[in-house]
Amino acid sequence: MHNISLNLLLIIILALTFDFINGFHDTANAIATSVSTRVLTPRTAIFMSAVFNFFGAMINTEVAKTIGHGIVSPRFVTQNLVLAAVIAAIVWDLITWWWGIPSSSSHAIIGGLVGAAIATTKSLVDINWIGFVKKIVIPLIVSPILGFVFGYLFMMILYILFAKAHPTIVNRYFSKLQIVSAMWMAYSHGSNDAQKSMGIITMALVGSGILNEFVVPSWVKFACALAMALGTSAGGWRIIKTMGIKIIKLAPINGFAAETGAALTIQFATHIGAPVSTTHVISSSIMGVGACKKFSAVRWGIARNIVIAWVLTIPMCAILGAIISILINGIA
Repeated sequence: MHNISLNLLLIIILALTFDFINGFHDTANAIATSVSTRVLTPRTAIFMSAVFNFFGAMINTEVAKTIGHGIVSPRFVTQNLVLAAVIAAIVWDLITWWWGIPSSSSHAIIGGLVGAAIATTKSLVDINWIGFVKKIVIPLIVSPILGFVFGYLFMMILYILFAKAHPTIVNRYFSKLQIVSAMWMAYSHGSNDAQKSMGIITMALVGSGILNEFVVPSWVKFACALAMALGTSAGGWRIIKTMGIKIIKLAPINGFAAETGAALTIQFATHIGAPVSTTHVISSSIMGVGACKKFSAVRWGIARNIVIAWVLTIPMCAILGAIISILINGIA
């Protein structure tokens, strides 16, 4: 690391800051249902989520590879481009956190990269549009649908299996199982989301010539995993309230179904290297559970606002990334 310039050091610091913000912005992904059903106290839930986010982040680098060289052609990557993308993603995350909207940190950084790349190269041909559609756009559309379907199906199966069971017994049983599903959800979140910053930092290291090929160094894995865990430990109470309370009223059995459906979807996406939004997936899974319970149980007005944020994230961050890139290049 002795060859790291001040500019590259700034990128690393901002990428880790993005990971930290991603952590507290997305804390709700793993613990909102567990806290709202009173299965776990907020303090215990956050600690558990931080630990499993850390371990999940250390597992593989397929998503990091997609971010690092699957969207923008490596020969056009500059430190200023990466810097603009990270700043755009941080700004968007803070805006949506302030308003309590569960937006996607994943798609924020992707949008920032695309916008900064277009502004830097002044061309559309340097974006890997096939990879962008295959690894970003299709999972963006499919993953929330899968989350909704899995949440709905898991809830339907559980209703059938426990139709004659006493509610007290069901709550006692699923209060334990929901802890397990929350752990799996936290692990899944770390395995997908922390890799975005790993990809960004490694992209910058390759672009600066420190690395000859795109291989995520161990210190980058550890630093990003730690930043994600620390951010998670800070908590994101505005979004926890939206996801755990405002969408539907949850019981432990509902939380278990939502977390299991979401975690299964995210694990599949991580396996194929698709940087999906864990926020999108858990939100849609909660909606699926609510729709199975009773269609009118879902507060569709809140759901509509979440969907709007889903749609706006990539184009808004692309615009932000382009503007910030122009400003940085102008100053430089």
